Amino acid sequence: MTDADIRRVRKALQGLEYPATKEDILDYVVEREPDARTERAVRALPDGTYHSAKHVEDAVPQRPEQT
Repeated sequence: MTDADIRRVRKALQGLEYPATKEDILDYVVEREPDARTERAVRALPDGTYHSAKHVEDAVPQRPEQT
């Protein structure tokens, strides 16, 4: 992910309460109508429970368009 991608994901996660599952995160982000690139990055997250926005950012694949 580029720095711009990280900023987009970080912005999309603002206000989300943790811990949150991938499904929780995806529902929250999609509800906020993100751009396609941000949604694709969140959809590429591995299944699991995340404890912070940083945890989510670290888990997004470097090239989410290839997952």
